[in-house]
Amino acid sequence: MIGKLNHVAIAVTDLDAAVALYRDTLGATVSEAVEQPDHGVITVFVELPNTKIELLYPLGDNSPIQGFLNKNASGGIHHLCYEVEDIHAAKDKLVADGMRILGSGEPRIGAHGKPILFLHPKDFCGTLVELEEV
Repeated sequence: MIGKLNHVAIAVTDLDAAVALYRDTLGATVSEAVEQPDHGVITVFVELPNTKIELLYPLGDNSPIQGFLNKNASGGIHHLCYEVEDIHAAKDKLVADGMRILGSGEPRIGAHGKPILFLHPKDFCGTLVELEEV
């Protein structure tokens, strides 16, 4: 069902410092920061030859990333995103297998403008998993 690793998301406490680290120290191509009000985050994508790193910074007081940073003061890996060809077929199989879909349980539009779902970390070895239709 899953395809390639689309990205690894890292919650950061200082977005400018994280951008500088990846761009200036490691020499990576880094996107502009984009506010994602529907998700309560600001995202920056670091482009790599085989995947992306998504830097996540809180947007607003109710940001889920702020909650993550409150528990993880240094930031850290927030989630892994895998590609799927059909988000609805993936959702149906996962639900049939007893997996929990976070939020409403229905796909919503993610940072790349494509349908996404998040899967409960307790069902996936303690890892928050995002699925993105490609």
